[in-house]
Amino acid sequence: MDVDSQRIETLVERHDREHGVQEVRIPVPFGEIAGKWWGPRNVRPIVCLHGWQDNAGTFDTLIPLLPSHISFLAIDIPGHGYSSRIPDGMYYQPMNVFYLINFIMAEYGWRKISLMGHSMGSVLVYAYAAVFSTRVDLVVSLDALKPPIFPDAILVSLMAELTPELVKADLRNQARTEPPAYTYEEAIDRLYHGVVNSITREACPFLLQRNIRRSPKYPDKYYFSRDSRLKYGFGFMWSQEINTRLAQNLTMPFVFVKASGSPYWESKKYYDEVIEILRRDNPHFELQHVEGTHHVHLSHPERVAPIVTEFLRKYWQKDDDGEHISSRL
Repeated sequence: MDVDSQRIETLVERHDREHGVQEVRIPVPFGEIAGKWWGPRNVRPIVCLHGWQDNAGTFDTLIPLLPSHISFLAIDIPGHGYSSRIPDGMYYQPMNVFYLINFIMAEYGWRKISLMGHSMGSVLVYAYAAVFSTRVDLVVSLDALKPPIFPDAILVSLMAELTPELVKADLRNQARTEPPAYTYEEAIDRLYHGVVNSITREACPFLLQRNIRRSPKYPDKYYFSRDSRLKYGFGFMWSQEINTRLAQNLTMPFVFVKASGSPYWESKKYYDEVIEILRRDNPHFELQHVEGTHHVHLSHPERVAPIVTEFLRKYWQKDDDGEHISSRL
């Protein structure tokens, strides 16, 4: 992909302009949450949460293929994209997103929320929707279902391995040292190979746009701007018993789209157990399969969009007052 950065930046910006995307900023105590609002501003949007070390750009190719009368708000989770980082001396943990979603709801005065997530974002949506089930009216989950289960020995090993690296990353942040810089093509290569070819090269700019900054030291180069502490965070680390108990709360309309070329991130028996509960207890649960990699929604959105569109046609409805949306069961 022999394209310079200026052309790619123009490509992404033109894409946003053609689709009427508006950048939004939501104040939080440690700074602000950045997001991209797609669609009408007089209806409550479906809030979209991206995957680990990705950003709101992960939904850039999918959302234009979804019904245009429905709004979407894709946010950068703290430490990613254009959103603020958490303070120095802290570490990222998934429970922070519970706090984040409540901030967003309070900012806009919503009583309910609709959620779409990919990967880590889907795991967070699963947990939030189960804990706050009366607030969530529908869920779209893309290629990750639930917090994965790891053997105890692996968890202990991970904590021992990651904690010292987390401290180093935090100290680097405090020193305000600039990360390594790359040409734009090198940055494309690092992203493409870093996700093990899960994203096509053509789709990489949609993530890279919010993932890099121009280097003050080397004007023709860029550095990755996401918080390096993200590499060393821990997941929910709770039991399968908690996952199955949460699954019983997920009675709202819920579609899970599984990519054929993506792993389960855990022993499949844990995944199967939760799927069985959702099918048993939730008459509005749908399991759909598509061909593709973990980022199929970004690289080949035409495979995912018909599934999501049909689901939204069944369960999404704008309220009469124009300010809220609700599920139609």
